[in-house]
Amino acid sequence: MPLKVGDKLPNFSAKDTNGTIFNSQDYIEKQSLVIYFYPKDETKVCTQQACSFRDNYQEFKDLGAEVIGISADTVTSHLKFKSKFNLPFILLSDNDKKLRKLFGVENDFLIIPGRQTFVVDKNGIIVMVFNSMSGNIHIEKALKTLKKLTK
Repeated sequence: MPLKVGDKLPNFSAKDTNGTIFNSQDYIEKQSLVIYFYPKDETKVCTQQACSFRDNYQEFKDLGAEVIGISADTVTSHLKFKSKFNLPFILLSDNDKKLRKLFGVENDFLIIPGRQTFVVDKNGIIVMVFNSMSGNIHIEKALKTLKKLTK
């Protein structure tokens, strides 16, 4: 069952680009999260989306949020992607697709891994779910949601 607005963020963990285990519970009650699922490192739209998150990263931080990108790529692939495009945020490897399943992120056009963004408030409640193959609009929607949370 896909996660929706009002649901509590499930506990999850995965390897980040440092090869260390990221645990979602380390962030609850400390800051908001912007968790975005994307199809593949270094593809055109995924790179544009990641670079847009990078270019707006300080605004996300100023709004009290951490950005987390998730795809099925390996830790090694993520490390190269992060380094090549100077990405300041967390990338998690979901090569067994357990996180995709946990969040209920389905494939687009039956074969392409879905592009979906979740905004989670600092209490661990999902306040926005957005699904679109267009990468940049995810950043706009997430920032708009976070600005409403801080008012």
